[in-house]
Amino acid sequence: MRAIEIYSYGALASISQSSIPKNKKIAHQSLRFNRTKIRAVGTVPEKSSERAETPQEYEEPCVKFQFVSSVLLPDGTPDVQLRKACGGQKLRDIMLDANVELYGPYARPLLNCGGGGTCATCLVEVVEGKELLNPRTDKENENLKRHPKNWRLACQARVGKPDSRGMMIIQQLPEWKAHEWNYRELPPIEEEEEEESSSVSSSSA
Repeated sequence: MRAIEIYSYGALASISQSSIPKNKKIAHQSLRFNRTKIRAVGTVPEKSSERAETPQEYEEPCVKFQFVSSVLLPDGTPDVQLRKACGGQKLRDIMLDANVELYGPYARPLLNCGGGGTCATCLVEVVEGKELLNPRTDKENENLKRHPKNWRLACQARVGKPDSRGMMIIQQLPEWKAHEWNYRELPPIEEEEEEESSSVSSSSA
C-alpha cells in the first residue's frame, strides 16, 4: 500500500491605496487566503514479481536392484531385470515379490526350506551393494564355509532399513552360472526402463 500526498497552496491578494482613486478614502485592506494542505491517501496495487514456487517432487526412499540371470541372452549379453523395493525386507521376499527367479531347480515346495536358512538353496552372489546388507548370520557361516564371502542366503540377508537408498547388483543362481561377465559392462539404467520394469513387476504380482 502506498500513500499519495497532494499539497495545495492558496493565493495571496493585497489591495493597496495606490490602486484607489484619490477622491475616495478606503481603508487599507488585505485579502488573504490561508494556505491549505490537502492530503489524499489511496491504495496503489503493487505488482508482485514473485513466482509461485513449484513443490519439488519427493522420491520415496528405495533400493534399486539389477538382478542378473544365470543364463545369457541369445546375443551373448547378460539378462538383467531392474527392480525397486523398500528397504528393511529380506532379499528373498523382495525377489519372490518381484517374480525374480531365486531357487531354480529347487523352486518346488518340498525342495527348499521356505526361508528357514537350513537348505542353502537360495544362494545369490552380491556383486555390488553388500554394504546395504546385514552381516552373515550363524546359519550362513555354517552353510557357506566353502563359498566366496560375497555369496549370501537370500532368506538371511536383510536389505538396509525402510529409509535406505542405494543400488545393488545381484547374480541369481551363482552355482548354476556357466559364464563370466563384468558388471561394469551392464547397460546403464534408464529411468523409463526402470519405471516400466517396476510397473510390470507390480502388475504381475
